[in-house]
Amino acid sequence: MEATPRAENINSLAEEMKAFLESKEGVKGLVDSGITKIPSFFIRPADSMDATLAAPHLQIPEIDLKGFEGERRREIVDAIRDAAQTWGFFRMVNHCVPIPTMENMIDAIRQFHEQPQDVKKAWYSRNESGQRLTDCNTNIKAAAWRDTLALEFPDGEINEQAIPQVCRKATSEYMKHMVQLKDTLSELISEALGLRRHYLASIKCMKRALIQCHYHPPCPQPELTLGTSTHTDPSFLTILLENNIDRLQVLHQDQWVNVPHRHGYLIANIGDFLQIVSNDKFKSATHRVLAGSVGPRISAACCFAPMPALKDKPYGAAEELVTADNPPIYKRTSLHQYLSCYKLNGKDARLVLPHFKNSCHVE
Repeated sequence: MEATPRAENINSLAEEMKAFLESKEGVKGLVDSGITKIPSFFIRPADSMDATLAAPHLQIPEIDLKGFEGERRREIVDAIRDAAQTWGFFRMVNHCVPIPTMENMIDAIRQFHEQPQDVKKAWYSRNESGQRLTDCNTNIKAAAWRDTLALEFPDGEINEQAIPQVCRKATSEYMKHMVQLKDTLSELISEALGLRRHYLASIKCMKRALIQCHYHPPCPQPELTLGTSTHTDPSFLTILLENNIDRLQVLHQDQWVNVPHRHGYLIANIGDFLQIVSNDKFKSATHRVLAGSVGPRISAACCFAPMPALKDKPYGAAEELVTADNPPIYKRTSLHQYLSCYKLNGKDARLVLPHFKNSCHVE
């Protein structure tokens, strides 16, 4: 039977993508080859490139963590509560991560991705766990314009030997600070929910650390693609570090809000599972990264979730947040169950979370 034009197009895209993946050259390899047009499998439907922007003065909240162990703790907890309820994102300063450590991490990511291709190919893998140089999100409708080194620490212990030599020292130092900051935020977020300080630590929901080291090369046609696809994070918490190139956007009140770079700041965002445990008090915000003609844009997204040994443990609303008048909004679900649904439903909590709602909350 003769293929329809649509089928032929799909087959052509699949073959083009397959050849790209098998080359293991990555997006940087495409740019280094001198391309002036992006491959078809990077091009996004026009309706997915909506650029409706909020007023320029609208920005994610900024929280100064100085004094979190002392007299300012209540003020900081209140600020985190407000930010998590209304935005799902907030910027942090005085977070106890030294600026040189942050700068070294950005430089280490650059050094890894700017190695000769033959050296990087040894790290290439399409597995979804372990240490690997991944493809550009080719399991979704269109690929993202980026290369990513993903480093996983299943139990939160930083195994230096599992990190590529070229970025080992900087990454291990940075990750030690990330784990400490995660522990601090875990306490503050627990208190912001009205729970005991060590609640989130007690349910072992953030032991696994996954740092995704993104490298977005300059794009010859940035208006046709995205640097990172529109998504929410299927974790409990993410801490983000960026270099000085602005392209992150957060969806707020159905408008895209630019998140400008601030030197010395880190960004935290609420993950889908924290929205479940908080019984919808805290929101997991949809976000994306634009492609751009200037680069590279470099970032490190450190995601915290249950360790692999607990992937089948069901999580639900904290009992202290549930009453007869405020029953659980979501069914108890495991990370494994959630991720399966997440991958099939656009990687966006707006599309995924409704599948887990209890019947009394289904619209």
